[in-house]
Amino acid sequence: MTSAQFVFYLTCLFLEIMAQVTELKSSSSVLQESDFLSVNAGDEVTLQCFYERQTGTATYLYWYKQSLGQKPRLISSFLIYDEKGDFYEGFKNNPRFTLDTGNGKNHLKISDLQTLDSATYYCVTTSVKFKFAEVITVSVKGSGLNIPAVIHESESETIQPGGSVTLNCTVHTGTCDGEHSVYWFKDSEESHPGLIYTHGGRNDQCERKPNTQTHTCVYNLPMKSLNLSHAGTYYCAVASCGHILFGNGTKLDFEDEVDSLFLVYFLSGALTFTTILVVLLAFSNKTNSCRSSGNC
Repeated sequence: MTSAQFVFYLTCLFLEIMAQVTELKSSSSVLQESDFLSVNAGDEVTLQCFYERQTGTATYLYWYKQSLGQKPRLISSFLIYDEKGDFYEGFKNNPRFTLDTGNGKNHLKISDLQTLDSATYYCVTTSVKFKFAEVITVSVKGSGLNIPAVIHESESETIQPGGSVTLNCTVHTGTCDGEHSVYWFKDSEESHPGLIYTHGGRNDQCERKPNTQTHTCVYNLPMKSLNLSHAGTYYCAVASCGHILFGNGTKLDFEDEVDSLFLVYFLSGALTFTTILVVLLAFSNKTNSCRSSGNC
């Protein structure tokens, strides 16, 4: 896979993870929370998927699994009028995978998690049209290679317009000596999520701890002359040794405009009041002067 193709797939993956719930135009809509789950090997997880049932339609719900760099694989199907769903090749008769269906839900439960369960899981609905709902990405931490990516910034950063900030992404590669790539994504309400910057294929910003095989790499994303268009959540993603992991993200906010508007209105009102007061005082002073001199 070329680097350009990988960036494309990674961008698609991020779009799927961070996309907001889309209203489906088919007769049955799926309501599912966007999420990124980091769990330990041996644990269990329930991937929730809700739907709104409407009469007179035959709607199927599916679960798909897509591992990094692979095509989606069909896990299960469920007809909303049935009591239970069906599993397919690779998942059929596998006790680790179970469905909790009916009453407006199509939940997929995975027990005894393994590193091979790390993937993006899609809940899909179809009646007339085939529609992808929100997706859930599961990252299973086990005894194998893990590439944790940590963004050393507060969860929420308040900035003044015109100010600057530097986001940090510290990568601990453990025993993985291969080159890794770091990607920065932005997600905001005003624009679609997307890739904004990448540090690719270089380890020149890394240091090896003495007497260990651990590499620590620090990547910075400086941002200057910020304005409201920069508001949003910034995510660091690390790809190395066949693994990919997103950081928790740093949310950049700007100072509340309400306070600024209140200050503008207050100062404008104070200026208006002062102006009127000066005019009244001048008029009163002139009137008093006229009365004293008798020339008015």
